[in-house]
Amino acid sequence: MPTERVHGTVRAVQRGAVRPLGPKGVPSAIVKTPVSGPVAVGALGLAGDAQGDPARHGGVDKAVHVYPLAHYAAWARDFPEQADRFSPGAFGENIVLEGLSEGDVCIGDRFDLGTARVQISQARQPCWKLNLRFDLPDMARRVQECGRTGWYVRVLVPGTVAAGDPVTLAARPNPEWDLARVQRLLYRDALNRPALAEFAGLDGLSASWRNLAQRRLESGAVEDWVPRLGV
Repeated sequence: MPTERVHGTVRAVQRGAVRPLGPKGVPSAIVKTPVSGPVAVGALGLAGDAQGDPARHGGVDKAVHVYPLAHYAAWARDFPEQADRFSPGAFGENIVLEGLSEGDVCIGDRFDLGTARVQISQARQPCWKLNLRFDLPDMARRVQECGRTGWYVRVLVPGTVAAGDPVTLAARPNPEWDLARVQRLLYRDALNRPALAEFAGLDGLSASWRNLAQRRLESGAVEDWVPRLGV
């Protein structure tokens, strides 16, 4: 159990339907809108939420996307002429969280989220759909480079979540592996073999990121980011 108290507050619960995105009408549910009252959350995420590309989004390891409230103001400062675009739901997030950001949470953290219990499995790995969402050709790369990604959780115990609910840390198996450190490893110190080996063995890490670390260790090379980022 953690020795420190780590907690936040849900400021919005968001879900969305699949709609055409961008000039080619790519199927996407990146646009999320707020839900009033408690929403059921289970192994595959929020009741009524959808994913446009189930092969890459959603699933047990990425059931719910959490995004820190403070990031919207930071994006608005970066793009003052487009400040109105940066509001809850803009990044495809399900939970808007006040009080915690990537430097405050770790891989494998288990949190009480409303009446559910969830576990952080990985940070969000941005893709080219963000470029379409914001009409900025390098938005995905910007998100990756600045680290304002938010994170995914798996649902260990189903329950309900609503705006105003507390989010409280219940267990922290990997206290040295906050998401800010993970991002430095994946995108800057990308072939640090001792760190990759330790990372690959972390309790609670998503299967896709465990495989990513193992591929780097085996190949001695970093995967091509261009297809994912779109630039």
